[in-house]
Amino acid sequence: MLKKIYEEYKQDVFTYLISLTHDTSLSEDLVSETFLGAIKSIHKFKGQSSIKTWLFSIARHKWYEYLKKEKDTVSIDDLAYNYLVSDENIEDLIVNKELCHKVSQILENESEKIKSVVLMRIKGYSYLEISQKHDISESSARVIDYRTKKKIKNTLIRGKEFYG
Repeated sequence: MLKKIYEEYKQDVFTYLISLTHDTSLSEDLVSETFLGAIKSIHKFKGQSSIKTWLFSIARHKWYEYLKKEKDTVSIDDLAYNYLVSDENIEDLIVNKELCHKVSQILENESEKIKSVVLMRIKGYSYLEISQKHDISESSARVIDYRTKKKIKNTLIRGKEFYG
């Protein structure tokens, strides 16, 4: 079964990772790590999403793990860009990297808690880790992240319409 999943989705995962990394060699390594992660956590897959979405989520987390290791060389703008375009529901939205530096400006108007939650998500922390740090439920962390991400996207869209 796992071999079938690998054969069916390896190219999709690779293409997705290329869109994040812009590096063929790194993407190939991350594909391997993604499927190793999938093998280790297949027992956790509950079928609430498609296998492809689940694999993309694992791939994204592997990319974030890589970025954390290389954090001295990765800008917050790059992390913010990946954070903003990571949801499938905005595939048709073009967010260009020039606007992503505005994320930190937008966050400046938010509370320390909201800034911290979003920055932790941008850096790839799980909702569980965020909830533990802020002494809130995972559900609350998700809601804060969702609402703030939506606000950021709407602000960026308004800015794009206004300026360009």
